[in-house]
Amino acid sequence: MSGDRELDVVVFGATGFVGRLVAAYLAGHAPGGVRVGLAGRSQQRLAEVRAGLGAAASAWPLLAADSADPVSLAALAGAARVVVTTVGPYRARGLALVRACVEAGTDYADLTGEVLFIRDSIDCCHDAAVGTGARIVHCCGFDSVPSDLGVLLLHLGARADDAGDLQDTALVVTALRGGVSGGTLASLMGQQDEVRASAECRRVAADAYALSPDRAAEPDLGDERDLGWARYDGELRMWTGPFAMAGINTRVVRRSNALQGWAYGRQFRYREVTGFGAGPAAPILAGAASGALKAAEAGLAFGPSRALLSQLLPAPGQGPGEKTRRTGFFRIQIHARTSAGARYLGTIEAQGDPGYAATSVMLGETALCLALDRDRLPDRAGVLTPATAMGPMLAARLRSAGHTLAVRQITPLSPQTPASCPHGSRHAGLC
Repeated sequence: MSGDRELDVVVFGATGFVGRLVAAYLAGHAPGGVRVGLAGRSQQRLAEVRAGLGAAASAWPLLAADSADPVSLAALAGAARVVVTTVGPYRARGLALVRACVEAGTDYADLTGEVLFIRDSIDCCHDAAVGTGARIVHCCGFDSVPSDLGVLLLHLGARADDAGDLQDTALVVTALRGGVSGGTLASLMGQQDEVRASAECRRVAADAYALSPDRAAEPDLGDERDLGWARYDGELRMWTGPFAMAGINTRVVRRSNALQGWAYGRQFRYREVTGFGAGPAAPILAGAASGALKAAEAGLAFGPSRALLSQLLPAPGQGPGEKTRRTGFFRIQIHARTSAGARYLGTIEAQGDPGYAATSVMLGETALCLALDRDRLPDRAGVLTPATAMGPMLAARLRSAGHTLAVRQITPLSPQTPASCPHGSRHAGLC
């Protein structure tokens, strides 16, 4: 380990609901010798969190820092090689830490799902981060690691087969169980308020290529709006409905394509939906789920109903209980057709509540990947995505942590195509 910083990883927001989960994951899985610190506003609360993490964390330093205090953020960024933060809403509280990490040349990762915040981060910090060598990596949890890594692995599989570029690509959530935290709701409501108040924010939030590094260079592929209601999808041969995370995930994946010189293809069309199958009940289920999602969005946007829901839903710092986190799960498929006519299927699955148990694994492994695998990561800096900052190295770490990320070709290009490997791909690097 390099001795240029006091610490390898700092968890900022360690006293919050998700921050505690990430700290616990690192306490249980960080290799010996990795120097971890906990940061937040209250030394006393940080000490209480540390005391609950067991012997592995007993000597972890505690750093007092406040998102409203640039001096404390500069000290925090200067002390660590990697800062991971769970302090949101990010647009209201997060940009000062991004700036501090950029100035210090410190790698940064977060759990934001806020398009407006990421756009701000790109505009004010990307070029400076390239100059200092900092990797600023947003969306390192359930939004948007499964989407971003899944599509990258499909691209690598098709390239290894000489099967052409990715074209029509669709992520389908086939099963999901989990809860919600007060912090997530606060971020959602904050972005809703900003979109309602500003025509420019509405334009950015609605743009399918809102996070592109070069908007004018993006292809015109027709209507790429996210699915808004239940519909039968003839390509997928199933009834589908909206996926709540599509609005952030699709933009992150498109940014990954552009940052790699449109490596996935200039005709890469990407969408995300929830799948309900093709049985007799499928259209009813798809319609009901679509209606429930619309109702929830409307309820959180309307003042009186929001006030009522705020009394019933978790407050910031609260989230799903241990049983919900343990018994949750997600199962995702990504269907892709290439320019050579081959079809591929990606499978991404994990046990544990997607937004909390599984997300703590994703952010924890992101921190370790940035800290420990630096010499094997893509040679990039700036405001990046999980796929462009870490790519296959993070995928390998998540597989070792029990997540499934597999790719297989389902329509061979020719009779001579070799058989698939036991893990669902004939490419050793993808298994």
